Amino acid sequence: MAAVRVPDPEGGERLEIVKQFSTFYCDLICLRKWLNQHGVTDVAMEATGIYWVPVWRVLEQGDFEELILANPGHIKAVAGRKTDVKDACWIAQLLECGLVPPSFVPPREIFELRQLTRYRRKTIEGRSREILRVQKLLEDAGIKLDSVISNVMGVSGREMLDALIAGERDVDVLSEMAHGKMRNKREDLKLALEGLFDSHHHAKLLQTHLDCIDAYSATVERLNAEIVAKTCDYSKEIQLLMTITGIGRKTAEIIIAEIGIDMSRFRTANHLASWAGLCPGNHESAGKQKSGRARTGCPALRSALVESAWAAARVQDSYFSAQFRRFCRRFGKKSEKKAAFAVAHSLLVTIWHVLNYGVEFEDLGANHFNNVVDNKEVLKRRKIKELESLGYVVTCSEAAA
Repeated sequence: MAAVRVPDPEGGERLEIVKQFSTFYCDLICLRKWLNQHGVTDVAMEATGIYWVPVWRVLEQGDFEELILANPGHIKAVAGRKTDVKDACWIAQLLECGLVPPSFVPPREIFELRQLTRYRRKTIEGRSREILRVQKLLEDAGIKLDSVISNVMGVSGREMLDALIAGERDVDVLSEMAHGKMRNKREDLKLALEGLFDSHHHAKLLQTHLDCIDAYSATVERLNAEIVAKTCDYSKEIQLLMTITGIGRKTAEIIIAEIGIDMSRFRTANHLASWAGLCPGNHESAGKQKSGRARTGCPALRSALVESAWAAARVQDSYFSAQFRRFCRRFGKKSEKKAAFAVAHSLLVTIWHVLNYGVEFEDLGANHFNNVVDNKEVLKRRKIKELESLGYVVTCSEAAA
């Protein structure tokens, strides 16, 4: 449903012309021509799942001065009498008044990279679910392989599973298939590999699961190769992102795919954090804070950065690990998830500065928070509290000059 606001030839109020088009490509071309016939220069449309993409692709080929994709939550009309016609007229009126904030629409090459990285993540998740089904099947057969081997689909585990499918039941032979450090667990493997593995049902179903896992792995490899080819032009930005603690190659690819490399689309790092959903919510009424839950934002970027935050928190003597511990003390017990979320916000702020200024990340070190405390009394009370939590009785006295 398209609405055009044009001047009234008789000098009255603005005229609204509404026309309906189907979403077939030929009719979308007619939509663009219809807008041009009415002299339209600015176009705004509502984002609706994936359905806005073909309409956007056709309209961006036109010669419009401004094309805006609007968040439905930002242009919601006054409640009551909602129809597609009224929605189209409302968007046109908001656009004329300059009240439609544009949403971030990545360039075509970034959009294609985003599709690849998101599908790769879904494929890896599908492979993980299939591995869990293998463990469930082994439990049904009484095989406790996952109690001894951390990675059932590793070299040793996979060789044992293939042997079980082939009909091998001798636990001595199966345990000898262990490689490396796993050979020290051969006695435990003998106990774990003894069960009621059926040569018909369990073997056939396990082979089906393994074939599915192999197919997922092959798909991931093809996607990795395609993503590497797509990111050749962004090698400099990827190398800069990889200087940040906790961010590896794949996470850097996801970051580029989700936000691109042009940080001018986000005025500040805080705007980027808000768009990604990596900042606390703000809902206050009558002087009371109702909720601090973060908005959904960009789930793909948010989950990748939270994973990176957990990785950064485990790097010793780094700024982010010190920040993680600092947040854990502030948030209290069972606060690690909140602390990881807060570190992910810091990572995203760092990413904005690295990409915006084109500089490498310089770690401030684990002692940064101790160095920035100017008040000696504050630092003294903190250290005393830490020692008291360990069961010590602390008395302080001034050192001799």
